[in-house]
This record gives sequence, structure tokens and C-alpha cells, in this order.
Amino acid sequence: MPANHLTIVIFSTLVLFAAAALPSAPKQNPLLEEGYRDMYNLRFEAAHQIFHRYEQQHPKDPMGPASDAAAYLFFAFDRLKILRSDFFTKNGNFSEKKELKLDPNVKHDFEADLSRSKELAESILQKSPNDTNALLATVTRIALHADFAALIEKQNIQALKEIKEAQREADKLLAICSDCYDADLAIGVENYLLSQKSAPVRWFLTLTGAQADRQVGIQKLRTVAEKGRYFRAYAKVLLAIADLRDGNKQEAKQLLVELAREFPSNDLFKSELEKLT
Repeated sequence: MPANHLTIVIFSTLVLFAAAALPSAPKQNPLLEEGYRDMYNLRFEAAHQIFHRYEQQHPKDPMGPASDAAAYLFFAFDRLKILRSDFFTKNGNFSEKKELKLDPNVKHDFEADLSRSKELAESILQKSPNDTNALLATVTRIALHADFAALIEKQNIQALKEIKEAQREADKLLAICSDCYDADLAIGVENYLLSQKSAPVRWFLTLTGAQADRQVGIQKLRTVAEKGRYFRAYAKVLLAIADLRDGNKQEAKQLLVELAREFPSNDLFKSELEKLT
């Protein structure tokens, strides 16, 4: 073989090996996305059915049970009226330490999904530490439980530990997969929600390694709202709440208009819009 041809073959082989070694974003799956659409439309039973079907088709994918857990969490949010402007804009509601009452069966199924997702993800990561899908499932799992601990069970210390863990895993994922935008949600939520604490508390939190930069939080949430796959709508809800807390009613209205148009079966977005008219 001529030397120049051999060089081309060697170069091409190296390129192929390099491309194969580079982590890539998890592939889009229409079935998962359909389940999330049902979830945001408050069609929770339909969402669970789709996620269960996905788990049957992909029994080793940790995003299946993680997504099903998300549907349980959003069901709880809806029943307890958590993702409504009054809950976050009135500081008394936001900082209330009393645990909210939830059907224990919902909590059981939620935690069972998270446990199954963790087992599947860890099995994959032991063999392939840079598997982006398993890392995304890990970030999702930890962030979902942190939200449950903070907003429903009012276990702030436990939630803080999990938020920090989710942020570390998100940083790890984004370092190898810059377009895994959903991972930015964990970082955005940590920075924004913790920035709402009083100055002395924020100072203490930063000493523990927590991030409490409001602007970073807003920027990360905007990234997810614009480019996220599964949690784009959730990021928009949080941004709308942030705008309402800041008195930016027009910006909040624009986000709610977009959400109401995309998810017409969700009465939350419609009722929040009515408050602004």
C-alpha cells in the first residue's frame, strides 16, 4: 500500500476511535418526551403508562424509572398546590417548616422509582463512568428527591446535601457533555432557591460549599428553558415564579403564555395568567 494511502487509513482509523470515545448527549426518545408532555399537561395516569411502557422496552435504562418518579413528584406538586405563584411569592409559604401531607402510597412509589433508577445507573457507571445517559439519570434522581425533601417534607438540611450532590454530578456531566442542558436545572435551582435565604444564611451556606448566586441560578434556568429536553417546562415555571417575586409581571406573563399554549390541559398556567390580567 502506498505510504500516502496508509497515512490516510491510519488517520481515518484514529478519527473513528476518537469519535467513538467522545461522550455524546443521550439520544432523544419520542416515547419519553410524550410522557413528559402528558406530565406537564397534568395527565399523570397517561404519563405513568407511557413511562412504564418505556421501562418495558428499555429495562436497563435508568431514565425510565427516573422519569416515572418525576411524574409522581409533579402529581404531588399539583395536589399540594406547590407550583403556584402564591406558594413561592409569599415568603411565609416558602419558608414554612411544617411538612405537607401527601398520600403515603405516592411517596412509596416515588421512592421505589428512584431506588430502581439508582441501581440501574450505578450498574452502568461502574463499567462506563462517562455514560451520559446514566449521569443524567443520576442528576435527575438526586434533584427530584431534593425537591421532594425541601418542598414537601421540609427537610432542609437533607435537601441541601442532595442539592450539593446533584450539583456535583451535574458539573461532572456538563464537563463531558456541554449540550446535556437538563443537568443545568440542578445548578440553577440550587443557586436561585438558596439565594432567597437571608444574607447570614447565604454566607453560611457558601461556607458549606453550596452555591447561592441568584444571577447564576437564573442564567442556568434560562438555559434549560431554552434548550432543555425533559425539564424545559419546569425551568419556565421556576423562571415565571422568579419574575413574579421580582415584580416583573410582563416577563412572567410571556412565559405563562408560552406554557399555556404548549400545555393546554394544564389549568395551573391558565389560572396564573388570569391573576396577571
